[in-house]
Amino acid sequence: MEKLKITGGNQLFGEIAVCGAKNAAVAIIPAALLVDGVCRIENIPDIKDVRLIIDMLVQLGARVTYIDDTTIEVDSSNLKTCIAPASLASKMRASYYLLGALLGRMNRAEVSLPGGCNFGTRPIDLHEKGFRAMGANVEITDGIVYAQAQKLCGATIYLDTVSVGATINIMLAAVLAKGKTIIENAAKEPHIVDVANFLNAMGANVRGAGTDVIRITGVEKMRGGSYSIIPDQIEAGTFMLLAAAAGGEVLVRNIIPRHMNCLTSKLEEMGVNITEYDDSIRIERNGKLRGTSVRTMPYPGFPTDLQPQIVALLSTVDGKSTVDENVWDNRFQYVEQLQNMGADICVSGKRASICGQKLHGAQVTATDLRAGAALIIAGAAAQGVTEISSPHYIDRGYSDIERRLRSIGVKIERIFEAD
Repeated sequence: MEKLKITGGNQLFGEIAVCGAKNAAVAIIPAALLVDGVCRIENIPDIKDVRLIIDMLVQLGARVTYIDDTTIEVDSSNLKTCIAPASLASKMRASYYLLGALLGRMNRAEVSLPGGCNFGTRPIDLHEKGFRAMGANVEITDGIVYAQAQKLCGATIYLDTVSVGATINIMLAAVLAKGKTIIENAAKEPHIVDVANFLNAMGANVRGAGTDVIRITGVEKMRGGSYSIIPDQIEAGTFMLLAAAAGGEVLVRNIIPRHMNCLTSKLEEMGVNITEYDDSIRIERNGKLRGTSVRTMPYPGFPTDLQPQIVALLSTVDGKSTVDENVWDNRFQYVEQLQNMGADICVSGKRASICGQKLHGAQVTATDLRAGAALIIAGAAAQGVTEISSPHYIDRGYSDIERRLRSIGVKIERIFEAD
């Protein structure tokens, strides 16, 4: 059995660089199936979810060549099937992007319903709505999504709720469709803009990404090219919250500061000193912090993927705080683990009420990717030793996490125990 062992209570100092965005990479790599030629994708994070999506492309018939740990070349000119391997697709949420990519490329797709972290329902009804509006027939049987069309045609699609996954999937299906597709009430997250920029770099015609109306004019084919993925907003936020919780002074590099505005404002409100540079942010904490209130919202609001991490921080600061979760139904399932470390958190529905106090080390378990990151933050701030079971969740989204965190002073190691 693997565990992460953290000895807490130490201030952090130094610099740490952010990897490429996980949420962009797991959409851009499937998007390479739409390209007629070789495309080079740079700044991919070396994490389990990315390796999983690459394995799926290979089994579909794409040729994937690693140039180095963060750069691949994808040649999808000889796809052999439109059926995604169920054993892999069912392990991660982002596998549903294969639906839009394969439907757009081959007019047919068979993909298992998404898996991944379990903190709420993952309906794909908005994805289906978009595909059907473009002329596809979509059925779900025994956990498999079957989508087929004679030829996709552009349509105007209004998303009843803001959905990152549906926005991206409809974009993927639309870039090779006949005519113009308009997505209204589109999500605006940075990785949606990144996917659109990748598609455009390969010859697509996507306009308006980053606003609530995206317009896609279908093209006959997309050529090859090169593209570099943006830095990971969530990883950057995790490191910022870690520095605020443990104290000290940390420079987070390879970052787009405007993507962090919602978090930066909260940290400043709590008493953290923030200095922004062109592509980095310095976090300084020398004294006590105060509580605050947080509401997760679609971008540019506070991201749900940073909710567990900021709850971990708020569990350590003076005063009372509240955190309202407005995206997922059951994202507070990790709270019991923080309570094992002495956190005073009461959950009622989608609200967590927190009374900050000192935490102590404990045996805890990562229940999902971001919950695992929250436990690292809590462990670094706590007195004593914390051991985190199920670190495979953390490995899904954070590359080489022990080495990188040790570089700024976190006392962390991976240990192996007999089952």
